[in-house]
Amino acid sequence: MNVRSSMSSFNRIFNEDCIAGMARHVADDSIDLVITDPPFGIEFQARRGNYNRKGSRVLEGYNEVKGVDYPSFTKAWLGEVRRALKPEGSVYIFSGWNYLKDLLIALDELDFILVNHLIWKYQFGLVTTRKFVTAHYHILFACKDDKKRRFYPYARFDKNERHTDGGSAHYRDKEDVWTIPREYWTGDVKTPTKLPAELIRKILAYSSLPGDMVLDPFLGSGQVAVVSQIEGRKYLGFEIVPEYFDFAQMRLSGKQYRIKAKGE
Repeated sequence: MNVRSSMSSFNRIFNEDCIAGMARHVADDSIDLVITDPPFGIEFQARRGNYNRKGSRVLEGYNEVKGVDYPSFTKAWLGEVRRALKPEGSVYIFSGWNYLKDLLIALDELDFILVNHLIWKYQFGLVTTRKFVTAHYHILFACKDDKKRRFYPYARFDKNERHTDGGSAHYRDKEDVWTIPREYWTGDVKTPTKLPAELIRKILAYSSLPGDMVLDPFLGSGQVAVVSQIEGRKYLGFEIVPEYFDFAQMRLSGKQYRIKAKGE
């Protein structure tokens, strides 16, 4: 049976290239929500000792995409995402500023609808001496049918709940700049990049329900799948780097959020 006419696998991750993997394993119109942080395309040094971390605790193998290939690569994986996404589903894509234009162009060419351009403000970026410090990430919130797209505006705060400053709590939570601290896993095994659990929980709450299918084509440490599992969602993911895949699989199968580095 052709997978595109059958149900997608769920609560599984695959050590595969996501473009070929989605074509093979993910059925049409089967995904409720996509949350993903694709490669940077900036010759990222995965084991560099940034943020006071020890390189020995950072898993090797970060798979980068060359800048010249970024537009075609982006359109290819987003094309598979569009095919797999339900009409009522949503997509959240994390991006730095370097290749943001390529993501926006691909979304437009593939007839996605951009719902919001969100900003994740974290506590600090890399120290710079010849330019301003970049201390935020872009989040592109998109869909393919804005009339059918689901959104749960009071998922985190009741309509009449008040913020500590007296204002509307749900209004404040839905502003398009999100200040959420990075997570630092001192003494634990880690991949060079990971999204904070609170960031993923927020997206899950507003754009999905328990039992929904959540896809991450660039799984990395497994963070999206792990938090989806904790929050009662089904998950599906792809990771091309064997070391990252094994780490994500270990977290999911053992239901462990953090794993201590050996000798710690």
